[in-house]
Amino acid sequence: MSLSIGRIEARYAALPEGFFAALPPTPVAAPRLIAFNESLAAELGLSVEGLPSEALARLFAGNDIPEGALPIAVAYAGHQFGSFVPQLGDGRAILLGEIRDQSGRLRDIAFKGSGRTPYSRGGDGRAALGPVLREYIVSEAMYALGVPTTRALAAVLTGERVLREQGPLPGAVFTRVAASHLRVGTFQFFAAREDQDSLRALLSFAIDRHDPEAKDASNPALAFLRGVIERQAHLIARWMGLGFVHGVMNTDNMTISGETIDYGPCAFMEAYDPATVFSSIDQFGRYAYGRQAAIAQWNLARLAEALLPLIDEDEERAVKLASEAISGFAHHFHKAYDDVMRMKLGLLKKDEDDTDLVASLLLRMQQKQSDFTLTFRAFAEAVAPDGEGALRSLLGGDDIADQLIARWRERLLREDVSSSDLVARIKSSNPKRIPRNHRVEEAIQAAIMTNDFEPFHRLNRALQNPYADDPAYVAYEAPAAPDERVRVTFCGT
Repeated sequence: MSLSIGRIEARYAALPEGFFAALPPTPVAAPRLIAFNESLAAELGLSVEGLPSEALARLFAGNDIPEGALPIAVAYAGHQFGSFVPQLGDGRAILLGEIRDQSGRLRDIAFKGSGRTPYSRGGDGRAALGPVLREYIVSEAMYALGVPTTRALAAVLTGERVLREQGPLPGAVFTRVAASHLRVGTFQFFAAREDQDSLRALLSFAIDRHDPEAKDASNPALAFLRGVIERQAHLIARWMGLGFVHGVMNTDNMTISGETIDYGPCAFMEAYDPATVFSSIDQFGRYAYGRQAAIAQWNLARLAEALLPLIDEDEERAVKLASEAISGFAHHFHKAYDDVMRMKLGLLKKDEDDTDLVASLLLRMQQKQSDFTLTFRAFAEAVAPDGEGALRSLLGGDDIADQLIARWRERLLREDVSSSDLVARIKSSNPKRIPRNHRVEEAIQAAIMTNDFEPFHRLNRALQNPYADDPAYVAYEAPAAPDERVRVTFCGT
């Protein structure tokens, strides 16, 4: 059966042989729709009106291939926890093709959990239900929080079991929408093979997709690199401002577009601590919350290495130019991070004391294990002279807390803004609700253990407008009780 859901193009599949393996998704036994993102579908201009749930389930399980799609598994390499693997690729993902959304932007549509590919390396190519629900919840929450991210279009049960360390689990397929699936590791794949022709073709494709202005630059490869660096610097700053821990920042999980991708063992920090790690496979804290900017720069240096022959034929000059570009990451990141943290405190104007104010606040939060989200949101209430009780308590309820709040109040005097505008500014920068780990786990366990998807749907609704005060979702604002804490998260493979 062939369904038409809109004009799907196969641009990446038009690249030379060696970029991918062409193969269809593996059909599943009994697809059943869990969730379909109607607002995203409308944004993409997908023609699904009138399709029954059963047809949508077959479509987004990969049993029915839409017209125009040319399914492929994409090749890439990557540094995984610092060790280079020259061939990774889509071991359980299939790229259907590209679609131009209502605003004219090209977007990839891809499946995760759609069966074995030539890059599966012994894996089953499938996805368990838990990781699919986690990615749906967190990627859509990140979008609502204003963070560049891949999106969730659909989630489907397969009617089959997958075997993992925990035993047999329900299988599922996730449909992901992305600006593209180009990664640092995609460039590393061809650089490791010293295949400069393919590297040039990939660079041309990437520039057309993400940096068209780089075409006219005197050094297109260098201009492209600088664009990726700046996008990633702003992305990591946004992560840091929300207490988000990606958990597995391998080079194959860093996009060229600057979108967050691959929500495996990700989590949101509650008690503030820069050393926070959730991932079960990050035993040495390589990807801890406080190390994310440094790791991003390291990953970008690997992209620069891959691009060296395209930056300049003279290797020494290429290294010099690439090194200068990479060193610029720190400037972009610190500027973006300072802007993010300043806005979280309601500060718009730049002041030389702001960096120290933020550092002093974070140190206090670390000492008192203050909840990251609640503490920053409490600054909105503290604008009123008699409203600082919650903030004071979160910061320890002592003289040091009082001094920090007084210092912040003194700084506000230089803003020249009304109290109502200040409150609105703080609220717009500090969410009321995040995907707290215990709530995500609650939704996953209800689905796995009792086939109850209502906690999943309710959590998604609660996270659609995370900055708004909403009495209906007060329960989702509280941090985990001691017996609810989720300290370890797991990759989906």
